[in-house]
Amino acid sequence: MANGTLFLIPVTLGESPLDRVLPNENTQIIEKIKFFIVEDVRSARRFLKKVNKDINIDELTFFTLNQHTDLTEIGKYLDPIFKGNDMGIISEAGCPAIADPGADVVRIAQTKRIIVKPLVGPSSILLSLMGSGFNGQSFAFLGYLPIKEGERRKAIEKLEQRIYKEDQTQIFIETPYRNMKLVDELTSICRSQTKLCIASNVTIDDEYIVTRTIDEWKKEKSQLSIEKKPTIFLLYK
Repeated sequence: MANGTLFLIPVTLGESPLDRVLPNENTQIIEKIKFFIVEDVRSARRFLKKVNKDINIDELTFFTLNQHTDLTEIGKYLDPIFKGNDMGIISEAGCPAIADPGADVVRIAQTKRIIVKPLVGPSSILLSLMGSGFNGQSFAFLGYLPIKEGERRKAIEKLEQRIYKEDQTQIFIETPYRNMKLVDELTSICRSQTKLCIASNVTIDDEYIVTRTIDEWKKEKSQLSIEKKPTIFLLYK
């Protein structure tokens, strides 16, 4: 019996319609899968019902993968594949394994020589970079910056040095309710000519992707409406 395939299944970013960001082929593949590795079972169930309301959720098996998962148990999640079953990884939003714990499963799958097939879907990181006008040849995604004020300031200063020394776009995120605090920090620490792109609610109806210099943001940040919205921040020269 041939092994199954591990499919990496992208999810919409927020409440955008499926047909806006996901191809029909994804639906056809998802409908055939009975085993899923997910960050949150409840949100995964909602997504699958959104894909096809006729999917029988009770026939599916879910394995939870989040910050509480014992990493030594992850390998066992892939057991159905060796019995000929396809499996899918579903993230909370966007593409699995990109700034996402799904990467741990994919790493194990590769070492076990399982076929891994990423499906087409939205990545807020890449879409933000595409819309920023910044260097798409060399860039780094840094995740969250340090929380402690002193460490945070040093991190911002360091990534700004990178854009000038290495000609590299710096990409990072923040907890949504702290978005404006980060904007205040960036506009007080970075050089006036440094460019900052703020990309919020990407692919949603109120999508906002705007690039300005730090000096311009100082004058315009009072008009921002990004609090509590998923936002990507990008710096470049």
